[in-house]
Amino acid sequence: MTLSTADIRQKFIDYFKTHGHQPVASSSLVPADDPTLLFTNAGMNQFKDVFLGSEKRSYSRAVSSQRCVRAGGKHNDLENVGYTARHHTFFEMLGNFSFGDYFKKEAIEFSWNFLTQELKLPKDKLLVTVFAEDDEAFDIWEKHIGVPKEKIIRINTSDNFWSMGDTGPCGPCSEIFYDHGAHIWGGPPGTPEEDGDRFIEIWNLVFMQFNKQSDGTMEPLPKPSIDTGMGLERISAIMQNVHSNYEIDLFQNLIKAAADVVGTTDLEDKSLRVIADHIRSCGFLVCDGVMPSNEGRGYVLRRIIRRAVRHGYKLGASDIFFYKLVAALCNEMGQAYPELVDQQPVIEKVLRVEEEQFSKTLARGMAMLNDTLAGLEGDTVPGDVVFKLYDTYGFPVDLTNDVAREQDLKIDEAGFEAAMQAQRERAQQASQFGTNYNEMLRIDQQTEFTGYSGVEGQGKVVELIFDNQLCDSLQDGQEGVVVLDQTPFYAESGGQIGDKGILKVANGEFAVTDTQKMGNAFAHRGRVIGEIRKGETVTATVDASNRDAIKKNHSATHLLHAALREILGEHVTQKGSLVEASRMRFDFSHFEGVTADQLQHIEARVNEEIRANHQLNTELMELDEAKASGAMALFGEKYDEKVRVVTMGNFSVELCGGTHVARTGEIGLFKIIAESGIASGVRRIEAITGEAAVAYVQSQQSLLNRLGGLLKTDAQGLYERVCGLQTQNKELEKALNSAKQKLVSQQGADMLSQAKDINGVKVLVAQLEGVEAKALRGMMDDLKNRIGEGVLVLGVAADGKVNLIAGVTQGLTNKVKAGELVNMVAAQVGGKGGGRPDMAQAGGDSPENLASALESVTPWLADKL
Repeated sequence: MTLSTADIRQKFIDYFKTHGHQPVASSSLVPADDPTLLFTNAGMNQFKDVFLGSEKRSYSRAVSSQRCVRAGGKHNDLENVGYTARHHTFFEMLGNFSFGDYFKKEAIEFSWNFLTQELKLPKDKLLVTVFAEDDEAFDIWEKHIGVPKEKIIRINTSDNFWSMGDTGPCGPCSEIFYDHGAHIWGGPPGTPEEDGDRFIEIWNLVFMQFNKQSDGTMEPLPKPSIDTGMGLERISAIMQNVHSNYEIDLFQNLIKAAADVVGTTDLEDKSLRVIADHIRSCGFLVCDGVMPSNEGRGYVLRRIIRRAVRHGYKLGASDIFFYKLVAALCNEMGQAYPELVDQQPVIEKVLRVEEEQFSKTLARGMAMLNDTLAGLEGDTVPGDVVFKLYDTYGFPVDLTNDVAREQDLKIDEAGFEAAMQAQRERAQQASQFGTNYNEMLRIDQQTEFTGYSGVEGQGKVVELIFDNQLCDSLQDGQEGVVVLDQTPFYAESGGQIGDKGILKVANGEFAVTDTQKMGNAFAHRGRVIGEIRKGETVTATVDASNRDAIKKNHSATHLLHAALREILGEHVTQKGSLVEASRMRFDFSHFEGVTADQLQHIEARVNEEIRANHQLNTELMELDEAKASGAMALFGEKYDEKVRVVTMGNFSVELCGGTHVARTGEIGLFKIIAESGIASGVRRIEAITGEAAVAYVQSQQSLLNRLGGLLKTDAQGLYERVCGLQTQNKELEKALNSAKQKLVSQQGADMLSQAKDINGVKVLVAQLEGVEAKALRGMMDDLKNRIGEGVLVLGVAADGKVNLIAGVTQGLTNKVKAGELVNMVAAQVGGKGGGRPDMAQAGGDSPENLASALESVTPWLADKL
């Protein structure tokens, strides 16, 4: 049976859906709230907190097709892309998951039945591996499924034992392999020939049954779980009767599109594979908010883009081309990932701008590299050359390595790293991850938020934390965390900061300075006065004025988002936000600075919607239903299956769990105070609302009035008055400079009379007073023109510094070099300098030695002339 890649993806999801699994959309490639990952690299990443027990879901079975990237940090396949049949920077991982529901027997049944019944793969083409000590899995495969013993291989290595990290959930694996046939070299897993291409792993079943402690002990998990992964590209190759992933329908279409845009007809060229792979990772990374930069995730994206561009250059591309493949990518994957189509203009613009910047230096860098390789002695490109290519031309080291490898050469990595240490550390900073999952305090509680309807309420203390440990009470003066079963306090989320206020109990009160989420629990952080005990009932009171200011700013971010899309274009999407009581900031995708006129228009549009005094409507919807209704989702935010949709008139509809005003009129006034760029393609607007905005406008008006008083005009006349003063100032500066030039010229003419004769050569050495350092060069040019043939040295001391200049007329540079002369003098005043043989400058920081240093010029010249 031949199935398209899209058909296989849908067939997998439908199969598990019929077996009680909740279909879950792919999460972003930028892991949400997970500092341990550079990119999402497996289907289980978005369920990590569920496996750890810190997050609860409404379902215990899930199925997904997760987009993944492995191109940086610990998991990096970039070097192999284009040279092997199955390495990619971007791939899709099909997975089914059980959170304490079914375990080994059911997981094995699901996988075997899907492969042999749904996909109709021949059973004799399949073999399996189990962890050497996992007799249970071995027996299920043999006795329940009926796989012959000789096709069940015990593996006693880490390949068949998975762990989330050095500590935390872990367990044995069972892998399913497909046999491509004896005509392809390679042996089964566990043999010396296992790296061959005959037996290919297609599905990995992880039986998560232990919790590994820091001392290495394995404690059984109370709720064993299942995490599986099957590479969509690998199974597609099998179902389409091809050996290489690059031969499947999806890649073939991208390869043909790449060939068209670079102008080649050789569809077997490996460079086309690289370009086809890289457009997928680049397209989805930009779609998920990553922008090219010189550090972290942005640096990895930049490397991938430049690698693709270099391969296009190698194929003969004569113009920028990479961004043109975004349309082909959307055609192939847009149905499964509609966000890709929505972001198509943004992706194209980012890739085009990055390629244009790189293309400016690519040709020169390649010329330098080719010249180096042509004259290379030996088989190693020197590290300093590799560094110069990176530092001057923006060549990542792996790109240089690619070119060298194509000519059977290697690079001096040690030499490069020695020259590049600071940049390399910055580039790898985002991949320095690590955590001890067992040191993470887990709260197995769920807090109900009651704060949409008011700022007061009662709740029961269900957990107390002091010094990262659970406890039964907090005593007077201690700082800690209080967890309630229900609370009106909003926990920081979606850019809105957490509430502060007071929790009152019988024998004291707890001053809340911040509220954060810990899994499904709300953690009230602060200090206790008196005593608070677990199990007590508290009266919770949010700081109402603080909450009110936050609500105004938060509602204003929704209006701002809508105004930006209306005025700048629908390519604008939110890339982050911060909502505090005193201000708000909003980050969004856009590729140029917002003009003053545009900012004025945006501000006016938001205030227009504020004056319309729309009532805010909120509604709980299914996530898919909400997205279908046109509701905007927040960048990087994780959503439950039920979401809260906030609507403001016909102007703004967004998914949001934050607190808001009842009507837009309550915001009062919206005022933009700053606009700036924070990354390539990302802008930031900072603004204020309500009383803060009114106070800001009043202070600005007061400032204008004071300035008007100083300049003897009103606020409306300030612009014309300042322009007039600038014109007057420029005219005065021009007249002053002219007078200075005349004075300097006259002073120079007078100095020529002081010139001495040394062996028939005129020599002028002078210490000047009241001459600015920047005027020395003009004075020297004038004196050289007047002196005919001669040598000149001028020095000025001012503000603890020395400035020197030496000049030698053209006919004497074979005897005296200006650079040597000026450095001889500079060495005596604590400095150094340099320049051309006929003119050189220097500085120093010992003005007290200037006179004696200048006196040394005549005897020094006497030996030269």
